[in-house]
Amino acid sequence: MVIHRLHRSQHLNVAPEQAWRFFSSPQHLNAITPDFFHVDIASPVPEEIYPGLLIAYRMRAVFGWPMAWLSEVCYCEPPRRFVYQQRVGPFAFFSHEVVVTPCRSGVEVADIVFYSMRWGWMGELLHYCLIGMRLQRIFQWRAEVLQARWPLPAVTVSED
Repeated sequence: MVIHRLHRSQHLNVAPEQAWRFFSSPQHLNAITPDFFHVDIASPVPEEIYPGLLIAYRMRAVFGWPMAWLSEVCYCEPPRRFVYQQRVGPFAFFSHEVVVTPCRSGVEVADIVFYSMRWGWMGELLHYCLIGMRLQRIFQWRAEVLQARWPLPAVTVSED
């Protein structure tokens, strides 16, 4: 089984507490998910996540076909990081860690995803032709939306 890794990080001009409230709330998932990967939360979710929380989704990730996804919050260290893993869904394995780190400009948010495909070599071919690029597009879109929401201040240079 091949385990793939996707790592993205970006700096955002937002207070760490506000960033944590946003990223740790399942209600904000669609705000940072492109339309082609529309996600509907199919189970009740609390305002704050906690270890052991199960969240059921319906999504249309590939060719608009509906699929079920159940994830579990396995680790939660407010206001710094959380990890959720797919329990039911299209991947053989899927783990997504979100890390919020305070910095001078606000926060650095890192997404660290490990995943593996089902179906052996056919799954790897599907990954090469579609899934890998689709995941890159999802996280690129997410980065653009977040940068528009919390842009970093422009840097000005003055010459004496």
